Amino acid sequence: MSRLRSGPARRSRQVAIIVGVVAVVGVGGWFTGMQMQSPADAAAAHQPPKSGPVTVAVARQKLTATVVSQGEVKFGAPQGVSLSGPVGSSGDDETAQRVTKLPTEGQTLEEGSVLMQVSGRPVFVLRGSVPMYRSLGPGGSGDDVRQLQSALRRIGYDPGAVSGNYREGTAAAVGRWYGSKGHEPQSPSVADRQQRADLEAAVSTAQLELVQVQSGGGDGKDGGTASAPGSAEAEALQRRSARQRLDQANAALNAFKATYGTKVPAGEVVFLPDLPVRVDKVKVKLGDSLDGKVATVTSSDVVVQATVPGADGAALREGMEARIETGDGREVRGVVSRIGGAGAGQAGDKAGAASGDDGKAGTDGEPAGDGEAGAGSGPADPSAPVPLEISVADPGPLRSQSGGVAKVTIEVGASKGSVLVVPVAAVRTSADGKARVQVQRDGKVVNVPVPVGLAAAGLVEVTPDRGSLDEGDQMVVGQ
Repeated sequence: MSRLRSGPARRSRQVAIIVGVVAVVGVGGWFTGMQMQSPADAAAAHQPPKSGPVTVAVARQKLTATVVSQGEVKFGAPQGVSLSGPVGSSGDDETAQRVTKLPTEGQTLEEGSVLMQVSGRPVFVLRGSVPMYRSLGPGGSGDDVRQLQSALRRIGYDPGAVSGNYREGTAAAVGRWYGSKGHEPQSPSVADRQQRADLEAAVSTAQLELVQVQSGGGDGKDGGTASAPGSAEAEALQRRSARQRLDQANAALNAFKATYGTKVPAGEVVFLPDLPVRVDKVKVKLGDSLDGKVATVTSSDVVVQATVPGADGAALREGMEARIETGDGREVRGVVSRIGGAGAGQAGDKAGAASGDDGKAGTDGEPAGDGEAGAGSGPADPSAPVPLEISVADPGPLRSQSGGVAKVTIEVGASKGSVLVVPVAAVRTSADGKARVQVQRDGKVVNVPVPVGLAAAGLVEVTPDRGSLDEGDQMVVGQ
């Protein structure tokens, strides 16, 4: 019985295997047939697609044109500082004067502040346009004295009349000012005191001689006997001579006393056109003798200096607002204060007038160029890079980033609301000089005149006649 059952089962399995093989072969044949192409089909598959215009839809949006650049953060109006003479009294100088306290980089100097010390003496800063070129003291007069008197009054030490004449009131004010800073004013030197003593002694001697001549009178010198003929004339001559010597001694003493008293040595004050200032770089070391600049100071204002291509510079104007972005993403606002080199426009003229002995206000070594983009006449070479300076009224995070880099974005124009815009590549110029775009309509390409306006980010504003071009129309930008 088992043999009878096994025969039919074996035949069933054989039949199933045969059927499976046939199915697999059939599927493979179908797949192979699908992959095969006739020569005509293969040639058709390798033909390029039919050519046609490349189009872009007309859009409506607000358009803003900007100039973007990388700028360096700096403090404005750099200028060198030098001392105009020795500190203290030159008559007491027996050794070379040396720096005993350095300026502090980053320090803000207000009017009346101490910049540094030389041989233990202070060097003050005051506001004024007349440079310190001599020592100021009693008997002196001039614009520099008037400038000193005005500064003393501003910092709270009234010298009396601002007359340009250095007198007792000015000397007293100087003394109070020095004392408030913990320093002794420059009093008369040993040589000055000795000279005054000598002059006072000369006056006393002349007075005694006059008294002696006058006491001789008409009594004569022979025990009271009558004087010889002509003796009266001789006595009168002696009295006149003694009087003249006394007058001369008094005149010399008074002249000296007019210059005797509290002075301001030439090296103890530096006048700067604008205050406060910030100490940017120190040019000396402790123990150095004084020779040349001792420091470079800047204004306390932060500026950003950048350079843009000539084409972008032509679109800029002084007074434009700028957005300044720091490396960590924070933003501050500024204003374009100078375009072109140091001599460009009114801003350049002002910078040159207050540049100090460096002659490079606001540029810190930037050479003055001929390009004056935005200053009125345009650059001599339109392709030449244009330097510009951005003033920052409220520097915020920039104040601690002097020497760093910031991104500058200046808006040079904006559309009034949403306008029709097309890619610049879509605009063509006809032989008559008029702008046009090509629009695909009903399978045809037609030309549409489009007056153009503001351009930005590869787009340009167009103002076509009403109905001739609408949002969504397909413009031809290529084939």
